[in-house]
Amino acid sequence: MSLNQESFQEFREVIRQLGETVQPVEGLTDNERVRRAKQVFLTRVHSAMAMDLETCIHCGMCAEACHFYAQTKNPKYTPILKVEPLRQYYRRELGPHRWLFKLVSRDITAKMLEEWQELVYDSCTECGRCSMICPMGINVSAMISVVRQAVAEAGYMPAELRAVEKEQNEKGTTFGAGPNELKAALQKMREDGVDVSIDKDKADVMVLISGFGINITQDALLATVKIMNHLGVNWTIRTDAYECAHFGMLSGREQTLRNSTQRVINAAISCGAKTVVTGECGYGYTALRWEGARRYGKPLPFTVMSISEFLGQQLQAGRLRVRKVPQQKSVTFHDPCKVGRIGGVFEEPRALLNALGVELREMADPVQTNWCCGGGGGVFLNNRAAPLRQAAFESKRSAVVETGAESVVVSCDSCRMTFEIGKANAHWEIPIESLVVLVGENLAD
Repeated sequence: MSLNQESFQEFREVIRQLGETVQPVEGLTDNERVRRAKQVFLTRVHSAMAMDLETCIHCGMCAEACHFYAQTKNPKYTPILKVEPLRQYYRRELGPHRWLFKLVSRDITAKMLEEWQELVYDSCTECGRCSMICPMGINVSAMISVVRQAVAEAGYMPAELRAVEKEQNEKGTTFGAGPNELKAALQKMREDGVDVSIDKDKADVMVLISGFGINITQDALLATVKIMNHLGVNWTIRTDAYECAHFGMLSGREQTLRNSTQRVINAAISCGAKTVVTGECGYGYTALRWEGARRYGKPLPFTVMSISEFLGQQLQAGRLRVRKVPQQKSVTFHDPCKVGRIGGVFEEPRALLNALGVELREMADPVQTNWCCGGGGGVFLNNRAAPLRQAAFESKRSAVVETGAESVVVSCDSCRMTFEIGKANAHWEIPIESLVVLVGENLAD
């Protein structure tokens, strides 16, 4: 089973029309927009971030690390420049020399926030490569995320992201797919003879899926169900809290992210889950594992794992048994930024590929600093950013081509979508495969 191409093309058409489904944020004065942005800065700047804002030596290494700069050589895409509204606010309002900077520097304006929309939404995937390469250890990516929040609160979020964020927050659906559609997809599997654990009151493992899995990446949803059955664990998918994707995190809307995170936490506690496995969704993993406890206010009462991490550990423990793929082939593996670079999950997916008997051809860059696919952070939804996104994708495509691999394996749905869109635009003929699908199709009896 492979990507549903008909649904994929329909999805691309939905993206093209997303911006037309919401109205621009109007009725806010410039002063109100600035006030809202400043309130975000005030609540999000902490001591470590203040140190980062004081530490930059303007060496330019973050520019060389950014795929948008690397492909365009336009200095405005330098990552540290993208935090300039935050830097200006900090110097004038919070820094140790604020009395001086209030005299000699300009305050942020609504026009500046509007202009920065392109820099934090169109030309940043929050991949973290700039942060890892910075010689001063500055978490540039985290500061860009704060600027994104401020720009969103000022009413300058791209229409496409606002549409999906609004839908998830108000309706609990994404791209029109919700609990009813998930139940229908799972019921179809039951009719085809696949056992599915839905809405169990008690389960040791609660599985989250990307909403894409309902209509587009159904092969990954089916593979996930088969693998969990194969493992013999007490597991469930909860239709009241199944969604990995957190469009509040992508858009910068804190309340939406908090609501969607709390929904998952409540469901996991309700069924007594010891482990919550996030499906092939990098941002879902980050939002729950690294940000969930902060929003919950205390340590989470369960372990959070990405599915590649979970399956790798199950393999190493001897509970997951796979056979070699029927035909020997060479593949390269794309590490999702949030799962790999941010989460440190590198060994587990490679252990799975090794067990499957494929020839793994690594890309030239170290896995910790591999190029982003170019579509993370919601960039793959942003129509205005399409030419820039495609240019950034060329960094990744070149790295793949240099390996000579026959296919690309990914473990993130948004990466999968970005690769599919990018290869179509580039007329590039190479299979894009899901890691969980490869495992699911080669389970040992």
